[in-house]
Amino acid sequence: MGVGKSTVGELLAQRLGTGYRDTDADIVAEEKRPIADIFVDSGEPYFRAVEREAVRNAVSEHTGVLALGGGAILDASTRELLAERPVVYLSMDVEEAVRRTGLGVARPLLAVNPRKQWRELMEERRPLYTEVATAEITTGGRTPEEVAQAVLDALDLIAAPGPAPQEPRQETP
Repeated sequence: MGVGKSTVGELLAQRLGTGYRDTDADIVAEEKRPIADIFVDSGEPYFRAVEREAVRNAVSEHTGVLALGGGAILDASTRELLAERPVVYLSMDVEEAVRRTGLGVARPLLAVNPRKQWRELMEERRPLYTEVATAEITTGGRTPEEVAQAVLDALDLIAAPGPAPQEPRQETP
């Protein structure tokens, strides 16, 4: 959450000459409402079911760089889908997370006491992230370009020469 996965994902896709897809954007497009509204109006269990389906569809349909929402990893079937794929866990410390997320603006899971909630979320999720991750890249103090290069280096990938083809990007409202 706020780690820069969308920005870094887009940079990676450009450098690799492939498409980029974000399951959070897929969910917003399908539901025709922001994720925060889904949480408030329909609840987290509903959102997680929609997220699970979005991840399943994206993994089966997309061969480029794929960004998943921070909580997608909570689902065991999602972790199984990721088991045989290169997965990068972008990590940061709580101070950086709070700075980047603006103290919970449009982040339903950080609405009250964001520092405490972020720490609790990470205590729950970090073991799951590291379970499926091929590589862990720390983003604190790095530009998105530096993080993207660190991902390429960690996965032994070489950027494609020349301009990268662009897939249409679904914007999150």
